[in-house]
This record gives sequence, C-alpha cells and structure tokens, in this order.
Amino acid sequence: MSATLEDESRTAPYTMPAGARIGHVHLKVAELERSLGFWRDIIGLEVQQRIGDQAVFLSAGGYHHHIALNTWESAGGSPPGFGTTGLYHVALLLPDRASLARALKQLVEAGWPLEGASDHGVSEALYLRDPDGNGVELYRDRPREDWPRLEDGRLKMCTKRLDLKSLLAEAG
Repeated sequence: MSATLEDESRTAPYTMPAGARIGHVHLKVAELERSLGFWRDIIGLEVQQRIGDQAVFLSAGGYHHHIALNTWESAGGSPPGFGTTGLYHVALLLPDRASLARALKQLVEAGWPLEGASDHGVSEALYLRDPDGNGVELYRDRPREDWPRLEDGRLKMCTKRLDLKSLLAEAG
C-alpha cells in the first residue's frame, strides 16, 4: 500500500454505527484465582471458558465473554499507580434499578468497599475497584425519555449523591 491515510481525501468523517457497543474487555491481572473470586463471586459473572491458570472468560446471560481475565503479561504484577495512563474503569450496564439494588446488596454482604455512588441524571452508578486496582462501575440507565435536557434539547448530565439507603431498600 503506497498511499497513506493522510494522502487520501475523505468526504465525511467516519461515524461509528448507532448499534455499535463494547462487546468485551480483557483485564491483565496478577493472580487469576483472586480476580476470579471478585468477578464471579462478588460481581456475579459466570465462567464461560478457562485456559488453565492463565485466563478465564466470564459473562452474564451466556454471552461468550464480557470480561476476560488473563495473566499473560501480568502474573505477579502490581497495579498501575495513580497518575499513570490506562483504563479508568469498566462499566457494566445493568438492566434496571432493581438489578442495581441487588448488586449493591451483594457488595454490602461481601464487605466490598465502594469508592463512590452517583446519580448522573441519565443514570445511577456504583464505583469500586477490583483486586488489581481496576475501576469498576455498576450502573443502570434511566429511560431516555427521563434524561434531563437543556431547553435546546442537549443532555444536562450531573453528578449528585446517590441515596444508597433508598437503593438498598429496593433490593428486597
């Protein structure tokens, strides 16, 4: 290929199709069993496949994998320090508020610490870290028709304190 992308003229910038989504995330972990204990036993994902003591693929609902854990380049490693680049967090979208409430109840019962809990107007979110220091967001979206908007129709997202007592009460 002799031409570069810079040499080619483009009529319009590429736009990702509306149906696109993030299908899965691979996380480098230090200890597979420790991380598996978190993602399977605390978060509630199901093991779909395992490659010995090097990798495991987990999902919700039987999908091939939403989260993959591997030690291929990270066995025995330490988490990246603050002030470094990398993944900020993995966000797992739950189907409804009742599911988010049950996830909160599971975290509380497991004694897993939260780093934060926010109401963003368009969504409600719980923030925590996995055993390797990776950020995890568990959230639910409000219906689109309930998203706060400015007079011109643009989104008006916010960050307010999420009422955890109220959410936990919905867990049953």
